[in-house]
Amino acid sequence: MSFSLLLEQAVNGVIVGSMYALVAAGLALIYGTLRMLNFAHGEFVMLGGFGLVFALSMHWSPWIAVPAAGLAAAAIGLAIYRVVLEPLARQEGSVFATIAATLGLSIFLQNFALRVFGEQFVPAAYFSEGVFDIADIRVPAQRVLILVVALAVLAAAWVLLRYTPFGRALRATALDPEAARVVGVPVTRVRAATFALGTFMAGVAGAMLAPIFAVNPWMGVPLLLKAFVVVVMGGLGSFSGAISAGLILGVVEAIGVSLTSSEWRDVISYLVLIVVVWFRPWGLFGVAER
Repeated sequence: MSFSLLLEQAVNGVIVGSMYALVAAGLALIYGTLRMLNFAHGEFVMLGGFGLVFALSMHWSPWIAVPAAGLAAAAIGLAIYRVVLEPLARQEGSVFATIAATLGLSIFLQNFALRVFGEQFVPAAYFSEGVFDIADIRVPAQRVLILVVALAVLAAAWVLLRYTPFGRALRATALDPEAARVVGVPVTRVRAATFALGTFMAGVAGAMLAPIFAVNPWMGVPLLLKAFVVVVMGGLGSFSGAISAGLILGVVEAIGVSLTSSEWRDVISYLVLIVVVWFRPWGLFGVAER
């Protein structure tokens, strides 16, 4: 394999990895703040995809349709959290109750989408048809837009978490919710907003992937599995770890597939996960508990 082709595969890996990072970062936020494994997270990717298709059918600009799809996924996520998950989280033994509830929500949302939109795969128009050709590396403009949007959303989320009162409240809630309540942090509202933020990121990912992969009721399942791999690799609950691990996994997958075949993509992902967990059970960017 030539060096230029290998470099092109690495660039494609970064683009795919940015989507892994976007989905996984939202999942990591939810787990880190709420201590909840959201098995329905992939369905918010699917809802973002269908949201984009609907917005484009109304002749909206893609630059309005993408954030609108993310906001629609966040609104649905907030409603589901308030009605279903928040009451369960207050109960004793809530970890297993919320796992069962999110699994049920995953099945419900898939079948709801199947009932409303049908089983056909719905294509979405490309936002840009051009191709970037730099130093023998050819990358479709649509994929470049995916990378730009993913990095922009992740950067905005990082600034939000790092430099705003909401970010400080979220970090306090994640570290010690009872102590946060004592000093006046509205823990209940922070948790609800965190769930909405995580589902917004998943919805944006689904909207950006819609032109690449036809939208269907099951499109979120493979991304959810990859997101779990990335979250464990990066360190459970680590936002920056999820971003870094997502990019790493995307590059490793792309180069591995170019050296083998596409059938080995998932095998490569899980082999990387096994190696990481074997040597660092707390993840590449996590901290070992004492």
